[in-house]
Amino acid sequence: MIATIILAVILFILVVVVLYAIVIYNGFVSMKNNIDKAWSNIDVLLKQRFDELPKLIKVCEGYMQHEQKTLEAVIKARSMVGTARSEHDKMQAQNMLTDTLKSLFMVVERYPDLKADKAFRQLGARISELEDQIADRRELYNESVNIYNIRLEQFPDVLIARPFNFTSRELWQIDPAHRADVEVSFQNAL
Repeated sequence: MIATIILAVILFILVVVVLYAIVIYNGFVSMKNNIDKAWSNIDVLLKQRFDELPKLIKVCEGYMQHEQKTLEAVIKARSMVGTARSEHDKMQAQNMLTDTLKSLFMVVERYPDLKADKAFRQLGARISELEDQIADRRELYNESVNIYNIRLEQFPDVLIARPFNFTSRELWQIDPAHRADVEVSFQNAL
């Protein structure tokens, strides 16, 4: 009788532990897939921005003969985005593209005719809208990655994460150069 009760208690505890492990495992699977979904949502917007850039460059080329370096930097950054394979390389390439776009829009300030061009204004507005959406999605991505990474290190979740090879994910970080103050010049180009 007592042996049966002890066996039942041990079996009950074992079932509870197994169910708890299943809940933790399923939570990690859910978080991992949410991170992948968040990255995919960013990727969709990055692809849209990537597709708009040739149009923007084409409009700018006619006005900015003297700013070839800036246009070449945008083209080079776009090319790096197309060839990046790892998640880390993609993040770096996208950060570089963001940086070159900022430079391009700063240079445009010196070309009032270009700023007045309807096609440029429409493309600039579209790219700015995409940049805002990308920033929002990056924030969601980083929040998901942060929650996931914290759970990977917390006890007792770590007891499930390690044996099932759940590994930490990289936060989307900006290049430290993007934190520098932007130099603005109100002089017109000659």
